[in-house]
Amino acid sequence: MTHNPLPITLPGLAVFIISLVILIRSLSARNLYEILLSGAALLFLIVLGFVGGWSVRRLKTLEPMWKAPYPLAAASDEEWLLGCPVVKLPAFFRLHFLVRGFFHPQGAGIRSAVFAEASFPRKEDTSNLRLTFPLGGAFQGEGALRLRDVFGLFSFNCGVRVSQLFNVRSASCDFMPLRIDARSGAEDRRTRSSSDEERYYMREYAPGDRLRDINWKSSGRIDTLITRISPDNQEKITRIEIHFRNYGPSRPSLGDLWLLDRAKARLGWFLRSVREENGSFVFDVHSADRNWELGDQGEIDAFLDELSAIPFAPAGSGASSQEQARGAGEICVFSTACDAGLPAFLLTRQGRPVSLFMVQGVPQGDIKYDSLRLRDFPAEGFLPMSRAFFTAQKKLLNVSAARMHVDYARLTL
Repeated sequence: MTHNPLPITLPGLAVFIISLVILIRSLSARNLYEILLSGAALLFLIVLGFVGGWSVRRLKTLEPMWKAPYPLAAASDEEWLLGCPVVKLPAFFRLHFLVRGFFHPQGAGIRSAVFAEASFPRKEDTSNLRLTFPLGGAFQGEGALRLRDVFGLFSFNCGVRVSQLFNVRSASCDFMPLRIDARSGAEDRRTRSSSDEERYYMREYAPGDRLRDINWKSSGRIDTLITRISPDNQEKITRIEIHFRNYGPSRPSLGDLWLLDRAKARLGWFLRSVREENGSFVFDVHSADRNWELGDQGEIDAFLDELSAIPFAPAGSGASSQEQARGAGEICVFSTACDAGLPAFLLTRQGRPVSLFMVQGVPQGDIKYDSLRLRDFPAEGFLPMSRAFFTAQKKLLNVSAARMHVDYARLTL
């Protein structure tokens, strides 16, 4: 964000020029009424500019605070919290907070300029900013304070500028029926978290435990069912193997990125749904460039934040890591119609059950789909800066799997 060398705004400049022209013309015509009117306007403009310029000298060290809602998601109506120390301002002036920056949909190379603004009420140290993202991605912006008069004639830079980087999660998607046949493996999950030997040899009752293993005496003391276990026992960990195939064009259009956004939304829905069903599941997630092991909610949240800014990867990258991930049991694949290598990938997994979560363009017929409206960008303060925002998207990819779940998405005006 660059500093504005002239504090006068376009409306203020227009008032100054019009008043000056009227004053010059009225002096030559000796029109007393026009002389008084134009002179008063110029005097008011000069006094207003002087008062604002003098006041802004006291606000150079003013440091604002801006905090985005967490998690920050697209299409959310949650407002951002703004904070600023209360300062005495001259009459007819208010403090405004401006946000400017660039938004990269799905972390891709194309970008959109972002503009947003909110004002602080007089004698208030907090305010709210509305900034809604059309889809997920990465936003890097700078916030700055400005001292403005209520007439919109002057706007003075003031305070300390603050920069932040936010990852924007994809908006949630619709519910769909889900059934997973996970694989399990024996792994040692024993921990000695207490010196209390009785607690070490016990754990909380879980469905399926034998009734004769319940320690009724200890359960009665703490009002919770406790099961006896051996310190040599190993608990089973249930693993779910996930392949997020973020393969696509090197120069994606906005329509392509919308398909990727919906694939990420479906993956996030899947992780949350399975986690709610059974908190002991561990997810082995493989993308084009990275692998993750997600064992608790904190790791899932961190992964979803990172996932927001993962762009398309060129076809063929990360193949070795995905080959190493082969094993027994069902695999869950999340992909889009931009993934030209998906049929070959499924062919190499013919010996295993596959659940394919696919995001396609909209075929002919009356089909429910998720729509991204291009007109929402300028309406929300986003200015597209690339032809990629207006080019066509990929439509359909002919693939099949043992269990296939399809989402449809379209870019509209």
